[in-house]
Amino acid sequence: MKRTTHIGLLLAALCLAHPVQAGGQREEAMSANVRASLQRALADTAVTRTAFRNRADEAAWLKEMSRRLAKRMPDEAERLEFLTTLHWEASRAGVDPQLMLGLIQVESGFRKYAVSPVGARGYTQVMPFWVKAIGNPDHNLFHLRTNLRYGALILRHYIDIERGDLFRALGRYNGSLGRPEYPNLVVGAWKRHWDYVPSTKSADASAASRS
Repeated sequence: MKRTTHIGLLLAALCLAHPVQAGGQREEAMSANVRASLQRALADTAVTRTAFRNRADEAAWLKEMSRRLAKRMPDEAERLEFLTTLHWEASRAGVDPQLMLGLIQVESGFRKYAVSPVGARGYTQVMPFWVKAIGNPDHNLFHLRTNLRYGALILRHYIDIERGDLFRALGRYNGSLGRPEYPNLVVGAWKRHWDYVPSTKSADASAASRS
């Protein structure tokens, strides 16, 4: 009995030590066209590379982001898989991958199995209603590629709704539209920790076409 109590206290302490900042995207009505577009964008494809067109830029970006992420994600193989997948999925959705790193830092602290008090899940803290709205019942929001793809597509969806206004889009993502705290946290994390420009100019990840 005492052992069970100690385990419970330890888990509670860990949760308090790494609070999840995510609020929760709010379920909103969407047109049939928007729903169909999001469903098509979720179509599964294997990720084996970043969206960089130039291999030298890819190698430089992975090396630098891996260095910055090392303390938060110590295992190198896990780190490189995460970064490769994130760069592809964010670029595919038309979102800056480095912005996504800032969002994930604030949302989950790079914890794959993070769950917020309102049920948002994984790295990008996706609310489960999205699976019902645009996905399939077998979509696991704790799966790396699935979570990053949902997160990037949802943020892109909100950016489109807000006609390019990133601060309002981030507010929608967090369920705090109209308040500055969350957008400021994400943009601050992005600019302080993840902002990076490759040494050559041939990379243009943001122009990667959607598959």
